This record gives sequence, C-alpha cells and structure tokens, in this order.
Amino acid sequence: MRILLAVDESENSRRAVEYVGSLLRRTPDVAVTLFHVLKPMPRGLLEHGGSENPAAEARLGAQLRTDQEAWIRKEREAECPVLKKACETLDRSGFDTSRVALKFGHEDDVAASILEEARTGRHETIAVGRHGTSRMKRIFGGGVTDQLLRDAQGFAIWVVE
Repeated sequence: MRILLAVDESENSRRAVEYVGSLLRRTPDVAVTLFHVLKPMPRGLLEHGGSENPAAEARLGAQLRTDQEAWIRKEREAECPVLKKACETLDRSGFDTSRVALKFGHEDDVAASILEEARTGRHETIAVGRHGTSRMKRIFGGGVTDQLLRDAQGFAIWVVE
C-alpha cells in the first residue's frame, strides 16, 4: 500500500503524521511519501518580456529557466525542515522511516499538486490534516481538503482534524 501524506507547518498536519505513523507502524507493506507543496512561484519568474529577435528570445528563455530552477532549489532548502520534522514525527511514532520518501510539489494549486503526485506516484491513499476553515469556506468548498474530497476519484482520503 502506498500512502501520500501531504504535510505543512500546521498542527493538524502534525496530528495527521502522528496518526498515520501510529496506525501503520506495524504494517510492513506500507510505504509513505511525505509531500510538501512549495509556495507559488513569483510572477516575475513565470514569463519574461519577450523579444522580436529569436536569439534574444532564446537567451531570455534560457535565463528564465535558470532563474526558475534556482528559485525552486532555494525554496526546497528553506522548506526542507517541514519534511524532516514530519519524518522525525513518523520515526517517534514507531514507523520504519526506511519506508518513507520525501517529495516536493511547486504549483499554484495545492490540491491539484497533491492529486498529481498521488497519480504519478501510484498512491492508493491520500492523508491530510484539515486546516481550520471558516464556515463560509466549508459551505462553498474553498479549502484544499474540500477540493481533494471533491476531485480525488479513485483514492481513499484520510482527513485528520
């Protein structure tokens, strides 16, 4: 069984990690991927101004890709403690961390990034901690958890509150 455990800095996320670890610590055929979505890329790195000159256009495109890769690398380094802390929490709960993978996403749409990773990683279950959402958000389905519950067809979803 493959479980995608989406994590962030929230208390509910920490509880979800503890829950998965304690529930599955004695289940040797379970692999967990800890997944953290980076904040959205700054607008200035999404596209360059363009040029009429094909050579200049190619140069601008190459520089933009280099700048994007540098930004992602920097964000991963800054956000890596989120994944390390979650892995330590799994370890403290008794879960064998040799069965844990650490991965990042970096899309504007957090729920879509989680679903994409679940599909490409062939996970059967997605586990998340529910963020404190307002009553209005719950009514209109505005949170990441609500999006996952609505769009994650074919997956089991565990929501820890």
